[in-house]
Amino acid sequence: MNVVVVVDRNWAIGAKGKLLFHIPEDLEHFRDITYSHCVVYGSETLKTFPGEKPLPGRSNIILTRSEMPEINALIAHNLDELAEILCKYHTEQVFVIGGASVYEQLLAYCDTAYVTKVNASIGGADAFFPDLDSKESSWRLINEGAPQKSRTGYQYRFLVYKNEGMRKY
Repeated sequence: MNVVVVVDRNWAIGAKGKLLFHIPEDLEHFRDITYSHCVVYGSETLKTFPGEKPLPGRSNIILTRSEMPEINALIAHNLDELAEILCKYHTEQVFVIGGASVYEQLLAYCDTAYVTKVNASIGGADAFFPDLDSKESSWRLINEGAPQKSRTGYQYRFLVYKNEGMRKY
């Protein structure tokens, strides 16, 4: 599995159930990485999508303890059910895309992290992603893109990390 995330300088990812940034170039990057693959996310992340509908052009799996209405996505209520779904459908490219609790549950099983790091600190953030640069982390930076400036004024860069201590799923 892989992980895709947008973080600020302090590894914050959200505030009050909303994403911290709207960066059109990052959305294009996200689409390029995940399109025609499988994405795994929580029910709160689903609420941030247009129309609160699963992402088109991808196999969507929602990891949630809650009951879900009829929706065009597969539902896993725990990690065992997620493993069954992934084995059943032989999904090769899987991208974990949020939110914080799903990242927390699945990050150790991910091999590659595609991180968009925004050169900003957002006050009021209440959801965070683990600091992959910390000395205790098993993640190592393998690719650091050039700094870029978005049409919305944010400075950011695309980073790729590899997990040297990945657990088998």
